[in-house]
Amino acid sequence: MALDKQKTAAEVVAELRSGMTLGIGGWGPRRKPMALVREILRSPLRDLTVVSYGGPDVGMLCAAGKVRKLIFAFVTLDAIPLEPYYRKARESGAIEIEEYDEGMFQWGLRAAAMRMSFLPTRVGLGSDVLARNPRLKTVRSPYDDGEVYVAMPALKLDAALLHVNEADRLGNTLMRGADTFFDPLFARAADACYVSTERLHDKLELSADEARQNGFERYLVRGVVEARGGAHPTYLGPDYGWDLDHLKRYSASAAEDGGWQRYVEEFVSRGEADYLNSIGGAERLGRLRQPVF
Repeated sequence: MALDKQKTAAEVVAELRSGMTLGIGGWGPRRKPMALVREILRSPLRDLTVVSYGGPDVGMLCAAGKVRKLIFAFVTLDAIPLEPYYRKARESGAIEIEEYDEGMFQWGLRAAAMRMSFLPTRVGLGSDVLARNPRLKTVRSPYDDGEVYVAMPALKLDAALLHVNEADRLGNTLMRGADTFFDPLFARAADACYVSTERLHDKLELSADEARQNGFERYLVRGVVEARGGAHPTYLGPDYGWDLDHLKRYSASAAEDGGWQRYVEEFVSRGEADYLNSIGGAERLGRLRQPVF
């Protein structure tokens, strides 16, 4: 098929380059493209600028020394409020940071998606955000009101990584559930978008209702990776819940001597097939409970 976009995770990561600005979809411990993140951990990529509503994706990339700069609104595992490996990187000064309010961050993605250099917002006015983020500037309305706004800069991405419930080889995607968050903006803010999916079809035949779950245009998608359990240990509604036991184990490793190396040896180094077996297999995914937020 001439338009077949199916790739392996290794083929996707081979198209990325050190020093890129990489957007990672999802939100905290929800809908994270963890199979693609784990493939980056196995790769020589480094010096990345990561743009994310962060969860274990950010923590693991920091622990592996892949991150030069982090642009973010938060980094959390929700039940574990502060992602432990992000915390270690932040406290040690190992990464450069650029922090935004959640709404400002979304506005920056939207600006990039619209191919604008910035979008005006009132968010941040009267706060210390401007003082602590030298990149932020203000802009005055050219109209009679003369109102001053924060000019939120576009968060332009070289590439975006997303995980979806279903996709086809042409790049059409289905994001089921009510928790798609801002993934369509990540797709549109990037020069290239790569998706991993629980179920890969030759061609999706969408009903009118399903068409509303097709959140972004297929021409944006450069590669599709079939990855059962590809969001684990984060949750992917309605397919499976989060693996809180795994997240607790991962979190605890940050306080142990050699904890990260042991985690990598057990869950990352041997590839995705072994990873799925190590967490109890695909049949266990459906038994994972949906988190209550």
